[in-house]
Order: sequence, then C-alpha cells, then structure tokens
Amino acid sequence: VTGEGQEGEGEEGRGEEGEGESPDKKEINNKLKAALVRMFYHAFLHENALNPMVFPSLARFETETVAMAAGMLHGNERVVGSVTSGGTESILMAVKTYRDRARDLWPHITQPEMVAPQTIHPAFEKAASYFNVTVVHVPLNPDLTPNMAAYEKAISTNTILLLCSAPEYCYGMVDPVPTISGLAIRHNLPLHVDACFGGFMLPWVEKLGYSLPEFDFRLPGVTSMSADIHKYGLGIKASTSGSSVAFQFHLVTSLFRSAGGECGTVPG
Repeated sequence: VTGEGQEGEGEEGRGEEGEGESPDKKEINNKLKAALVRMFYHAFLHENALNPMVFPSLARFETETVAMAAGMLHGNERVVGSVTSGGTESILMAVKTYRDRARDLWPHITQPEMVAPQTIHPAFEKAASYFNVTVVHVPLNPDLTPNMAAYEKAISTNTILLLCSAPEYCYGMVDPVPTISGLAIRHNLPLHVDACFGGFMLPWVEKLGYSLPEFDFRLPGVTSMSADIHKYGLGIKASTSGSSVAFQFHLVTSLFRSAGGECGTVPG
C-alpha cells in the first residue's frame, strides 16, 4: 500500500476504496476479486503446500503472518510460531509442545497434567487423549469465570501446563488471564491462552476504546497463544496462527531416515 488514493492525495475525490462507486460497479468488483481468489486456489489445489523447500515463499509467508499476529498480540522479537490448519491443530500443537518440553525439563513426571477451566475448548480433551496428558478441570463461579482458589489448588507436582481462554468457547466469557498469568509465574509453569476466537477480535475491541483486562503477551506469564485467522482475521477456512515464546524446538516432530537424512513434519 503506497498511500495512493488517501484523502487529499491522488485522484480528486477519491477516498476509501469503493467510495462513490455505483452498487453495480461494487458488485462487479467484488465478483472480480472472488474470481481472482478462486483462480489462485484452483491453481495450487493439488500441490503440497507444506514443503518450503519446494515452495520457498511459504516460509516467508508463514513468518510474516506469525510476525503480524504476534505484533497484534503485543509479542516481541522472541515470539515465534506456525500457521496451522485451524484452531484444533493449534491446540494440539500447543499440548504436544508442552508435553515434549516437560519430558526434557521434568523427566520424573510420568503422568503429566494440565489445569483448565471447565469451559475450555473440547479440542484440549482431544489433545489430552492424543498425547497422554490429563486435563484437571476447574469449577466455575456463578458468573461463569473459573474459581481461582480451586484453580490454584488443582496445580500439583504433575502439572506441566496452565490453560485459559480469551474468550472461552461456551459462553463467550474472557477468563481472568492476568490472575492466571500470576499463578503461572508463581508456580514456574507455562500458560497457553486459547484466543482462537478472540485473537483477531479483542485487539480491535480495545482499539475501539472498550476497557478489557490484558489477555496477551503483555502479561509475563503468557508463553503461547492460538488465534484463528479464518475467523475475524478473514482468512481462508481453516487457518490459525499459533505463537509461543521460544518453544518452537518442541513444536516440530523429527524423524530420522537413514536413506534421506533428517526429515520431519511441521504444523499445517
């Protein structure tokens, strides 16, 4: 975007895109844009878009997308991440990452647990089943927020991860992320914020002037977040940005093949 067409610049009377156009012209332009998008999708529909060695631009696209999402969520240069196929995969990757991290840091933990409000997204139950991590559920207050006394009591010597939502799936309530961030710091545990729904919405709610508790990387206890690009990021279905602070090593699954050297899989 070069700034052409901004008020007072470029063509006379030209302001926001589409301003002054007839309804028929707007409809034609919208159809042309949709046709262009379909053309690109169809061109690469049967390609394996997971391999940046075949398509070097993929790595750049992913890096730029994650960087923009991290910036929107007040992350610094230490925040890294991956674009996945949707919110469920981002949640799966978060749990997989922290399970593998716990294996390295706390090998004595053989029955890992993660603490979550009862309103946590069902995908965490799927992740728990896949990766052999137990979800310890925290009961709710009458206002549908987690009972924080019960939350802290649920933390044990087997806990490897704390969870919360911004907002949560069931009722649209934003969990008390600042308080849970404090628990994460006090107990030296990582905290994942499921912002699949709110990640591309809440920053703009703040920009509109509404008062919200902090829910993102501004909080020192937040170590990772997931945010669905295909919701309010207006991306394709399904795509999600999963961002974390320096835990990328545990995100990638490596597999050594004697004939082909080191290879592996990445999210997406």
